[in-house]
Amino acid sequence: MILPTVDEVRALHERYAPSHEALDLVFTHCEIVSGIAEQLAARTDPPLDIDLDLVRVGALLHDIGVYRLYDEAGRLDHRNYIRHGVLGHEILHEEGFPERLCRFCSCHTGVGLTRHDIRDQGLPIPEADYLAETAEEQLVMYADKFHSKTTPPTFLTAGSYTARVSRFGADKEHAFGLLRARFGEPDLAPARARYGHAQA
Repeated sequence: MILPTVDEVRALHERYAPSHEALDLVFTHCEIVSGIAEQLAARTDPPLDIDLDLVRVGALLHDIGVYRLYDEAGRLDHRNYIRHGVLGHEILHEEGFPERLCRFCSCHTGVGLTRHDIRDQGLPIPEADYLAETAEEQLVMYADKFHSKTTPPTFLTAGSYTARVSRFGADKEHAFGLLRARFGEPDLAPARARYGHAQA
C-alpha cells in the first residue's frame, strides 16, 4: 500500500475544511494525536510490531469527517458529532484510499462502537461494529483519547478519560484499561508546551 505524504494529507484537509478555523482545529488535533501515537509506540516495551508510517497517516486522517458536520455559517453540528467517523470513512473511500486507511476514521470513536451500542443508544449511524482491530488502529484510537477538540482544546490524562468513559458502562472503562495496560501513558508535557493547550 502506497501511503500519502504528510503534505498530501494536509492538502486533503485543506480541500475539505470549510474555513481556516475548522482546518486549524481539526488538523492540529490530528497532528497532536499522531505525535502521541508515535511517542507511545517508541516507549512500548517490548516494542510493538506495527507500521509506524501507517500509524502516522492514519492519525493525521482520522478526523477528516468532522468537516462535513459544519454548516454554511461555520457552526459545528455537535448533536450529530458521532457521525464524523463514518463521514470520514466515506471521504477517504470517495478519494480512492484503501479500506485499511478508511477504517482509521470509522473505528476510532470512543473505545469502539458495536451494533449493540448503536441500537441501544439510537445513534444516527448505520448499524455495524466499528471496532479497532489492528494494532495500528488501536494505537490511534487510544492516542486520540488524550486530546479533545473542545473550546478551548484540552489535553486529557488517562485518569480524566477513564472518568469520562465510565459514563458509558463498565465494559467501556474496561476496554480503555486494556489499552492503557498495552500502550502505557503518554508524556503530555512536550505537546502541551508546543500547542499551549491546557490539561483537564
